[in-house]
Amino acid sequence: MDAESKPDAWGALIEPTTLKIQRLLPGPVERIWAYLTDSELRRKWLAAGAMEMKVGAPFELIWRNDELNDPPSARPADFPEEHRMQSRITELDPPRKLSIAWNNSGDVTFELEPRGKGVLLTVTHRRLPDRSTMLKVSAGWHMHLDVLVARATGNEPAPYWEGWSRLHKEYDRRLPA
Repeated sequence: MDAESKPDAWGALIEPTTLKIQRLLPGPVERIWAYLTDSELRRKWLAAGAMEMKVGAPFELIWRNDELNDPPSARPADFPEEHRMQSRITELDPPRKLSIAWNNSGDVTFELEPRGKGVLLTVTHRRLPDRSTMLKVSAGWHMHLDVLVARATGNEPAPYWEGWSRLHKEYDRRLPA
């Protein structure tokens, strides 16, 4: 991929239990790093939760996906209003790389790479435990990153749950059974 090309919006399995998904965002790298590490900024696209910026530091992520849009879109019946997850920083190289262990759903690495005036964000989610989780996570990352792109470019994001439901069906079609 050269500096002018955009990554494919779709996540892809790079190993049987590893999803990789990318987005090109407006720079500089330090601005996008803040969207990854600052609870208030991260809450606007993914999940709240204060992080101590050191390897081994535990923290809690708090998802409230209904709050990503105003008004919120209709949440699927089997999803709670709030989801909390105990996490731990496993690798830290500010402002280029952040790796997190997530309880019961693998490990996530965020990598930032300057691309001209933009920043390429690569999210790699490893050790997805089963296909059902993989489909939920794939649709989730896709939609959360679309929300991040909207926020970083000053636009209103598309309705989260409507997009997630559509993407879940598409990933079911795209990812191997």
